[in-house]
Amino acid sequence: MGQREEGREQKAEGRMQRAEGRGQRAEGRGQRAECRGQRGFKDKKYRERRTYFVKCASGYKHDTPIPRVIFTEEETQTWNLVFKELKNLYPSHACKEYVENLKMLCEEGIYKIGEIPQLADISRVLKERTGFQLRPVAGYLSPRNFLAGLAFRVFHCTQYIRHASDPLYTPEPDSIHELLGHVPLLADRSFAQFSQEIGLASLGASDDDVAKLASCYFFTVEFGLCKQDGQLRAYGAGLLSSISELQFATSSRALVKPFNPSDVIKQECKITTFQDSYFVSQSFTAAKRQIREYTTSILRPFGVRYDPYTQSVDVIKNSNEIMTAVDELKDDLGLLNDTLTKLQSL
Repeated sequence: MGQREEGREQKAEGRMQRAEGRGQRAEGRGQRAECRGQRGFKDKKYRERRTYFVKCASGYKHDTPIPRVIFTEEETQTWNLVFKELKNLYPSHACKEYVENLKMLCEEGIYKIGEIPQLADISRVLKERTGFQLRPVAGYLSPRNFLAGLAFRVFHCTQYIRHASDPLYTPEPDSIHELLGHVPLLADRSFAQFSQEIGLASLGASDDDVAKLASCYFFTVEFGLCKQDGQLRAYGAGLLSSISELQFATSSRALVKPFNPSDVIKQECKITTFQDSYFVSQSFTAAKRQIREYTTSILRPFGVRYDPYTQSVDVIKNSNEIMTAVDELKDDLGLLNDTLTKLQSL
């Protein structure tokens, strides 16, 4: 009896030691990531370069041309390395919408080896395809400000490049993350609408609800997975701009759960290490539907609707405004129905 008790205690102690070991390894990864992130800020020339990009972003005025940047040879070499490595992975790891739009950007001559894409050129293409525009920003924005931008089809985008000493890692979203992670899917109409709807849901929401919406954004637009042809494919920008995490998240080693906003808002968002778990949607349309259902729980004494003609958001506060919006939708549906009838009669 005593030996069995002693055996159980030894097994329990072993489990505790293994758990402690996992915690120490995770802590070690975080410390290494923090150390790697500090390298650039010990480099005087790099700090000066970052200051230059801050001035570029701070001086930008809405609806004016985005300043074109002359990138250094070192920055271009960093872009070349990351772009080349990731481009080889995309056909087998990225969702088909991403692959198609990246191909379009390459065919347009915007994405290529030897030259970092200019935000002005990308913003023009996005506006033509989905109505989204880029706006330069110096660094992180608060979740409320960032999501509010999405509501107006504005994506805040950094222009600086990660430190050359560690080209495959960045502790914060640099231009390579924006260009390779976000931009190709912002050229997809369904995905662009999905991103905008998260932004619209944040307008006028409480701080707590904004934080929950930010978590939904984090585990979809940043680290989301989807199923295509029976295979896991990445659509999250944090995955699509990271060689190691893209491979990990789509492998059998990763813990993958069905996307459910109620579960997502309880999950911790990791910045310097891989995520503890990832969430998979059947499609952008399915994720969009789930987000819509979730946002009905956000209490606001009004509704909002984006007006693409004026690029503004209409606040709907009473039944008359709702009926006006419904009448406009009926007109649009009538035009589509007439067109369908004509096509079917040919």
